[in-house]
Amino acid sequence: MQSLKKYFRTIRVKVFFIFHLILNSCFFPDHNNIAAQINIHISDSDRPCFEQTYNDLKLLLLEGGDFSKAVSCVDNFFYSGAISHYAVDSILNRLTAFTLHYRINQHIHNYRQADSNNYILNSSIFHSLFDSISLKKDGRVTPAESVMFSYDFNTNYNSSNLYEGLLAKLLLTRRGNCRSLSYLYKIIADKIGAKCWLALAPNHIYVKNFSQQYGWYNTELTSRSFPSDAWIMASGYISADAVRSKIYMDTLSNQQSIGLCILDVAKAYEYETKNYYDGFILKCCDLVLQYHATNPMALLLKAETLKKIYLKQKEENTSTVKQAYDEMETAYITLAKLHYREMPKEMYDKWVKQMQSTGTQYKK
Repeated sequence: MQSLKKYFRTIRVKVFFIFHLILNSCFFPDHNNIAAQINIHISDSDRPCFEQTYNDLKLLLLEGGDFSKAVSCVDNFFYSGAISHYAVDSILNRLTAFTLHYRINQHIHNYRQADSNNYILNSSIFHSLFDSISLKKDGRVTPAESVMFSYDFNTNYNSSNLYEGLLAKLLLTRRGNCRSLSYLYKIIADKIGAKCWLALAPNHIYVKNFSQQYGWYNTELTSRSFPSDAWIMASGYISADAVRSKIYMDTLSNQQSIGLCILDVAKAYEYETKNYYDGFILKCCDLVLQYHATNPMALLLKAETLKKIYLKQKEENTSTVKQAYDEMETAYITLAKLHYREMPKEMYDKWVKQMQSTGTQYKK
């Protein structure tokens, strides 16, 4: 692991490729129109709009479809169709080409394993998108003072502003949170045939990689570093029992990753409608749990939704209040058996500051 960290942290990136289109407002054909929508709420919160998005994502989930399409589906839903699929695909294709060009110029020594190409591909994604790069233009090499994409420490994955985690927002501003940064990494990896997996921690998403020579290692895009499992557990308020139950730090399959997009829609529905009683949120949670029985966000959202249903039925003294209580109790017991515990706000704030400090040190 130390050799792996040394390799990633000491390599000096020199990319002899003119790629200024990636670094300017040519990302989108109508920059001002889209930028103006960053902080608006969903304009159409009618049930049919949510249902259509749910059905589209469900089809992708059932068919084991393309993760990037699921992410695009959510972005399009949030922006009410204002984001051009062609424009986003064009940007992603440019980023993919840039990553592959970087890969051509990369070589590693003393690595004799069969997965060396996958190892270099993952290294290329990290360095070309999330590390400082040098650009060559008119025969001159100009070191970049900042990375192409970075973490916006003014926001976080737990933010009530759901727009902060959208891929389109990241591509537009080049700043995002752990969701959008990790999603972009996986999308590029899928496009170039590199293997990687999303993983969950409390209020957090990151990337896990595997190397035949170094074993499993973690790619943390918030700080642009490669922390050990022990560090993630200690800083993320994760117990060993929670790891063993696979509620946290387990690799997500492609279908389980698409399930995260379905949860995004469920959270948007909760935020916009505050309607816990018509079954839509529970339907989203149950679909996700079919493919990812230990998803902590789906389990918690389901439990809290059932709690609100129970309290409402108790107040109204309905005949199904006992059933509502039993379902709520079962949901909370499931969380307890998986050793779920909520991360205290002060610990999360401390973690964010650690990420910011680590990222600054790494940049230097």
